[in-house]
Amino acid sequence: MIKINLPKDVSTIISILEAAGFEAYAVGGCVRDVILGRTPDDWDITTSAKPGEIKSLFKKTVDTGIQHGTVTVLMNGNGYEVTTYRIDGIYEDARHPKEVSFTSDLKEDLKRRDFTINALAYNDSSGLIDEFDGIGDLNKGIIRCVGDPTERFSEDALRMMRAVRFAAQLGFEIDPDTRSAASKLAPNLKKVSVERILTELTKLICSDHPMMLKDCYEMGLTAQFIPEFDKCMTSPQNISHHCYDVGEHILHTMDAIRPDRVLRFTMLMHDIAKPEVMTVDEDGIIHNKGHAGLGAKMSGTILRRLHADNALIDSVKVLVEYHDWRFEADKRSVRRAMNRIGYDLFPMMIEVKRADIAGQSDYKREEKLSKLDEIEKLYLEIKKDNEAVQIKDLAVTGRDIIDAGIKTGPEIGGILKAMLDHVLDYPEDNTKETLMKLFVYDPAKQQ
Repeated sequence: MIKINLPKDVSTIISILEAAGFEAYAVGGCVRDVILGRTPDDWDITTSAKPGEIKSLFKKTVDTGIQHGTVTVLMNGNGYEVTTYRIDGIYEDARHPKEVSFTSDLKEDLKRRDFTINALAYNDSSGLIDEFDGIGDLNKGIIRCVGDPTERFSEDALRMMRAVRFAAQLGFEIDPDTRSAASKLAPNLKKVSVERILTELTKLICSDHPMMLKDCYEMGLTAQFIPEFDKCMTSPQNISHHCYDVGEHILHTMDAIRPDRVLRFTMLMHDIAKPEVMTVDEDGIIHNKGHAGLGAKMSGTILRRLHADNALIDSVKVLVEYHDWRFEADKRSVRRAMNRIGYDLFPMMIEVKRADIAGQSDYKREEKLSKLDEIEKLYLEIKKDNEAVQIKDLAVTGRDIIDAGIKTGPEIGGILKAMLDHVLDYPEDNTKETLMKLFVYDPAKQQ
C-alpha cells in the first residue's frame, strides 16, 4: 500500500471536510509527483462538498472558480484549491465545457481528467484511489489518456501538447492510442489560445527532454503554431560543418544548453530562417547566407504571434542575430562584441555558440571550442578588470561635459559615444582626465 505524507495544511483541510461528513482527497499532479519522488508545485484537493459548504467550513476563502466548483482555502499564508467533484458537460470549443454539474461520486470526477497519471487521489483514511491504473502507467513510464483519447482531446485540444510536455518533463513515452488520437485531432489546436500554447511549449522545451518537440512535429502539432519549425525538419545541410538536417540540429542544440527560457527559445529559433535562404552551389554544397539576420526578424514575428513578453522577444532576437557572428579571440574584439551584443547577453551568447557547436559535426570542433574557451577567458578578464564596454562604464558623465561648457543637446551623446569607441580600443584611457582632454578640452577637437 502506498503511503503519502501529506503537508500539514492539506491534511488539516481534508480532516475538516471529513469531520463535516464529506469526502476529500489530495488529487492530480501533486499525488503523481510525490509517488515519483518529486516535490509538487502545489496541492489540489477534491471533495464531495459543494462550494458553499466548503466556504462555510473555513475562515478565509477566495472564489477563484466557483462556477466550476473551485474555492481557494487560505491557510497559514498559503492557498489551496478545493474543488467539488464534478462532471463536465459537452465541450463546444475544444476548451470549455458548456456546463458542469456536481456529483458525489469521486470516480465520475476522476473520469473527466486528462491522463491516468493525473487521475490519482489520496487521503490517509482511504489510501490511494487509482481507478485507471495510473500507478501502472507511472511504473511503465507511459502517458495515456483516461478512457477514450479522442474524447479527451476533443474536450480540450491543449491536452495534446500537455501529453508531450508531461512526457518531456518525466522522461516518459506516449501511449500509441493516445499518440494516434493526437495526430488525427492536431488541427483542433488552432482553437486554443496562443497564450496557453506558449505556456506548454515553454515547459516542454525547458524540460530535461526538449528534443521531444520532435514528437509534436511528428503528431502534426507544431504545424498549427510554428510551421516554420516544420520546414526546418525537412531541410538538409550538406556541408562539412553539419551532420544533421536543420531541424535535428536545432533539437540537439536545445538539448545541449541549460534549461533557461531565453537560451532554449534562442536555440529553437537560431536557425529557423535557414530553409528561407538555402542555396546549393555547383558542387552540391548547401549554403544559408543571411540566415542569422532574417532569423532574428522571424523570431520576433513568431514569438509575438505566440504573445510572448517583450523581454523574451528582445533577448532572443539579439542572440539569434549574433549567434553566427565570428570575431577574433583578442581583448579588443571581445570588448567590441560585448558592446554590440550587450553586457548581460554576451555570456549567454557564449553558451549559445557552445551549444551550436555541440549540434554540429566533429569537423573542426576542437578548434571551434578552443577559440570559444579563449573568448570566454578574455570576457571574464574584461569583467574582472571593469573595462568599459558601455557608456555607463565611462569615467566621464554627461554632467561632466556640460560642466566643461558644452551645451545640452545631441552633441553630449555624440561625445560620449566617441569616448566609448576610443576606450573599447584603449581601455587604459578610461579616466576622467584623459577623456576630457581628448574629447572636450583639446583645442583641436573644438575647431
